[in-house]
Amino acid sequence: MHVFLPPHPGPVAASEFYGANLGIVLLVGLVVALPTWYVTGYLWGKFIGTRVVLPVPTLFGDVDDDQPKNPPRVSTVVLLLLLPMMLIFLNTGLSTLGAAGLVDIDQTWAVAAILIGNSPIALLISVVVAMIVLGWRRGEKGTALEKVVDSALGPIASVVLITGAGGMFGGVLRASGIGDALADTLDGWGLPVIVAGFVVAVVIRVAQGSATVALVTAAGLVSPAVLAGDFNPLQVAAITLATAAGSVFAGHVNDSGFWLVGRLMGMDVKTTLKVWTVQQTIQSTMAFIIVLGIFGLASLI
Repeated sequence: MHVFLPPHPGPVAASEFYGANLGIVLLVGLVVALPTWYVTGYLWGKFIGTRVVLPVPTLFGDVDDDQPKNPPRVSTVVLLLLLPMMLIFLNTGLSTLGAAGLVDIDQTWAVAAILIGNSPIALLISVVVAMIVLGWRRGEKGTALEKVVDSALGPIASVVLITGAGGMFGGVLRASGIGDALADTLDGWGLPVIVAGFVVAVVIRVAQGSATVALVTAAGLVSPAVLAGDFNPLQVAAITLATAAGSVFAGHVNDSGFWLVGRLMGMDVKTTLKVWTVQQTIQSTMAFIIVLGIFGLASLI
């Protein structure tokens, strides 16, 4: 969903470069994302889980810690998990509508909604709400809440630092101009447009780490050929998603997401490469094959 569907900034930006219809991109993206998740997420997870056995991370403390006598309802927990997603959607959704000229984002209510939809603020609001709903309203004392919050800081501290370092490494590579240099080199290969979008995104992704940067850079390079070509709306959507598929290929040490997943799951670098990088590669390849098939069918329309 993060890679293929609006309102994520990557697919939205690529759609603008290619002149793709966001509605069609959304529908085709669902067709691509669901089977891709099942094979490269669920089935791959079951397969690799039998070969790389990892203990369940103690992110929420040991089982022997003080447990509440009246655990919350499942619906309450689910709503708390959805809260930051909905707040962040306010930001991305309104920003997308504003760029399309459908909403005046300079109005006070829109500015406020976009502000609270920023990821740090949305997550902070969610933490405060969780402390109130799961703690204060259920009779938990202040010291108990303090213990839970303090214990949560330890596991995430190293994740934040290492993720930031990985992101900075990718930023240094991007600032060096390696993405533009590779894009210029690949421009003269004479590949079919849909293949060119995928390949350019793959190379830039592997070189500098960021999926969004790879997608936007590749779309900017390939867009003149797409705009000049005689493609129908479905084909343009397929090209957009092919570029998106390339942008997620083989995330490794220069990608902050690589360190985030590895550290949260307690994996070393070698294990993360076996589990996460391989999964990303399979996901990218499978999605591209599906999109290529859709592109071929669209050419018959």
